[in-house]
Amino acid sequence: MTATQGDLASLSRYIFRAPSWYQSLGLALALAALTGVAAFDSSYPLEDAWQGVFFIGVPTVAAAAGTPLIDRWLDGQLTPNRASLLALFSELIVIGVLTIAGLVAIVGSIGQEFVFDALLMALAAIFAFRFLVVMAVSRQSPLVAAVPASIQTVVAAVLLFVYSGTMRYLSVGEGPVLEVILERQDVAPSAIQQSVLPQDFVLLGVMCVLYAGAVWGFLLVIDRPWRRSLGVSVLDFIQGFIGHIAEGSNELEQFFEEIGEEALVPVTVLSFRRPGGDEKARFVLPMIHPGPMGDIGGGNLPVRVAEEADGLAFPPHATAGHDFNLVTRQEVETICETAEAAYQAIEYGETATRARQLTEGDATLTGQAFGSSAFIVNTFSPTFADDVEYAVGLSAAAEARQEGLDEIFLVDAHNCNNGLEGEDLGHIVPGSRRSFDMIHGASRLGSELAASEQGPLELGVAWERGPWEPRDGIGPLGVRVAVTDVDGERAAYVLVDGNNMEPGLREQIVESLPVDVAEVMTSDTHVVNTVEAENQVGDRIDADELIALVGDLVDRAIADLEPVEAGMASEKAEVTVFGNDRTETLASQANATVQMGVALAATFIISVLTLTLLLFFLT
Repeated sequence: MTATQGDLASLSRYIFRAPSWYQSLGLALALAALTGVAAFDSSYPLEDAWQGVFFIGVPTVAAAAGTPLIDRWLDGQLTPNRASLLALFSELIVIGVLTIAGLVAIVGSIGQEFVFDALLMALAAIFAFRFLVVMAVSRQSPLVAAVPASIQTVVAAVLLFVYSGTMRYLSVGEGPVLEVILERQDVAPSAIQQSVLPQDFVLLGVMCVLYAGAVWGFLLVIDRPWRRSLGVSVLDFIQGFIGHIAEGSNELEQFFEEIGEEALVPVTVLSFRRPGGDEKARFVLPMIHPGPMGDIGGGNLPVRVAEEADGLAFPPHATAGHDFNLVTRQEVETICETAEAAYQAIEYGETATRARQLTEGDATLTGQAFGSSAFIVNTFSPTFADDVEYAVGLSAAAEARQEGLDEIFLVDAHNCNNGLEGEDLGHIVPGSRRSFDMIHGASRLGSELAASEQGPLELGVAWERGPWEPRDGIGPLGVRVAVTDVDGERAAYVLVDGNNMEPGLREQIVESLPVDVAEVMTSDTHVVNTVEAENQVGDRIDADELIALVGDLVDRAIADLEPVEAGMASEKAEVTVFGNDRTETLASQANATVQMGVALAATFIISVLTLTLLLFFLT
């Protein structure tokens, strides 16, 4: 992961599941009642609360109920949950503006007219905000999007019109028009009766047009770079993001699919079974990256792979970066089907070499041959490293294979990094010194394994979910251990379901284990990254507790040792991934949009507020 991708990954902290529509409306009405008690000044608090519910809550309820109906009638995609969440946020904007205006009026001894002017600005602002969201979610034209976007503002304006007594200014002949229906100021708060004039509604309409025009201009400016570099609209990204946080929809995956590219990726399976019997353990290595975050795309790939195995599953991290993120969860099914095809093609043998470990520059490689195939794990610990580029992994596996081996199961241990600090986050790219350390080390280790004598193989396994949750940096697969024994020499392979590891923790674990050779791996699961982008193993949990658990699991695996047969096979899967450099381009565009958008939005807001103040002075 590069620094730019790290900035994009940090956006994952904003992912959440919105409440259902009735929860959003319940909160909106409660807030409206509290605002009424604070804002109005009748003799009874309950009457104030009711007025708050009526004048602030009713427009929210109308917007929550009417927006999805009208939007769907216009071929949009707003659901009740999304519409209710949008209405709640809009109400919060109104409450926030009124609160600030009220405080300013009290401190500055300004009249009630100032607060009402602020209310008009708030109603225009929520129209512009809703206009943006409706265009993003439903992808409607500006004129069409303005219809459902205007509901909350229009209902609030109608209530003000009716209950402020504005009709007394609009008379025909001897009396006001539709007096009985449209003039009910006798039951409204006195502050509303004294502040509203007919021209205020004209001013509100002008501000709505002005604010919506500013939103449209803002979108045109920030959308141009997205269309040039990725061929998609920034609204596609906003639509997907809103759909995901509101209801967990697959719209964000649809966006990723639009920018994705077809790729052919190897899927390698190493299986251990009791002689002629059932499977005891299965290592599965699809050469993709389990991202981008949460359960989006292949973020939860390790769990899905593990569910397909008959024996205890080990899904370590392959040599692939974010360019090889799967774009949708459906692609995971393709990976699982390919893994099953590879599993069915395995030919088993009863022998293996002893485990070997060597160092080449910054790279430390641990491996063991099972028949004519080899299992190899690479780490750059104690130096910092993140993902190994796809091409580097292919080259390293090819070098190892040339020494006389048929299949190579090459794992990126992904077990030492310093989070998202600095410009260089340890991405192992082609042409770098460490890429050649890994390639040359794989060649040397492949040669040693091919030339080593083999003996009868025993295997023991153990696993524990542990007391941790994804927010602690440990995914649902917990900690898994496999111990091999060949001619009395034992090797332990530890897999932690997490995304990288705090520096030094790998060494502490390895040194504590009662075996001849050991290595620690992480699965690079991204289900832990809905909390923090750099939520590494050891960051939020006690290291000694993890070390003790791994030691206990190794002891249990040793006690579980028994003769097994092993075999390895590979198949290729055709899947859609982010694509070469697309992740970096997307990250750059998203980060630039956030950075530029804040400054640009501030410029638009200042300009619009200036024009608004000018309108107030002129009227």
